[in-house]
Amino acid sequence: MLVLVLNSGSSSVKFNLFDMTNERPLLEGMAERIGVDGAFHWTAGAEQDQRDLPLPNHESALLEVMELVSRRIPKGRCINVVGHRVVHGGPKYGESVLVTDEVLADIEAYSLYAPLHNPANALGIRAALHTFPDIPHIAVFDTAFHHTIPDYARTYGIPYELSQKYGIRRYGFHGSSHAWVAARTAILLARPLRSLKLITCHIGNGTSVCAVLHGHSMDTSMGMTPLQGVIMGTRCGTLDPSIVDLLIEKEHLNYQAITELLNKKSGLLGISGVSSDFREIEAAADQGNERAILARDLLTYDVRKFIGSYSAVLDGVDAITFTAGIGSNSPRLRAEVCSHLGYLGVDLDVEANRSAGGERLISLPGSKVAVAVVPTNEELMIAREAVR
Repeated sequence: MLVLVLNSGSSSVKFNLFDMTNERPLLEGMAERIGVDGAFHWTAGAEQDQRDLPLPNHESALLEVMELVSRRIPKGRCINVVGHRVVHGGPKYGESVLVTDEVLADIEAYSLYAPLHNPANALGIRAALHTFPDIPHIAVFDTAFHHTIPDYARTYGIPYELSQKYGIRRYGFHGSSHAWVAARTAILLARPLRSLKLITCHIGNGTSVCAVLHGHSMDTSMGMTPLQGVIMGTRCGTLDPSIVDLLIEKEHLNYQAITELLNKKSGLLGISGVSSDFREIEAAADQGNERAILARDLLTYDVRKFIGSYSAVLDGVDAITFTAGIGSNSPRLRAEVCSHLGYLGVDLDVEANRSAGGERLISLPGSKVAVAVVPTNEELMIAREAVR
């Protein structure tokens, strides 16, 4: 079975073509910098291509993707199903679903909760439906994994009637990633997932921490939108709402300007003044840049603060797992976070933490709480969901 996975983001379209006989990726790539200057790159085994080309909008990017995919399908084979990453499933969707007109309309309606993501997700679905009209398309929601969060953990302290009327609650995101990482951590520990208390830390340009009890999400740092929680590349993370009032009044900002400020100009970029890329921030911090040091320290502080909180939520923890771009690739961040978790019984293996690549335990054998690194594979999770 061939599965095409599409992840249409706010400024990029990622794509993967899997042969699910052995879960082997046949083709993967990305159209990025949409609306800026445009870039397109792909890999298929030993073959690869990278070029700049104009991508003024998502439609143009999706045309390039579909044209390439159509050319690269193995001879005598056909795509059997398309899996679409959709950021927000609102209050309605607690699992992956077959795309229908009703589902597509709901995805567009839930742009209320994810204005930077759901419109792009819907565009990707429409383009794929046009190119592959005779096969099933599956919507795989980032929020679905978190539908098991108890009411008391997902309810905000506003009048209950307003919460119910507008679907205002904690939804959580990176669900496919947290689900993948939790399952792989159980394999590393050689223990059943249903027996474990885990804290999974997806730390990248977008960051979320999740409390996973027996394979189910119990709480997560992101909220109704991906803006809440840990400080991120360009997002502010949790913020006192009165700060918004102050900025509107003092800086004379309208709604659009505030949204742009909090989503695209804040976070590590806004604090460091250097970059949203954590590698560049670490390099600047090493050179003594005080704002870069502050940004680096704030991220590590936020992550360990949520780990401490979720160890209480779970009434103890068996393992803490790091994933995503920063979590998988920054030994310094992992070491700094873990250096403050001795009270939980974390005993980090310094050499294992410094070693490069792949799934591995980075805690010492006697550590009361295991620590792991598991590179995420959201695309394969989406492909598996599409097949299911």
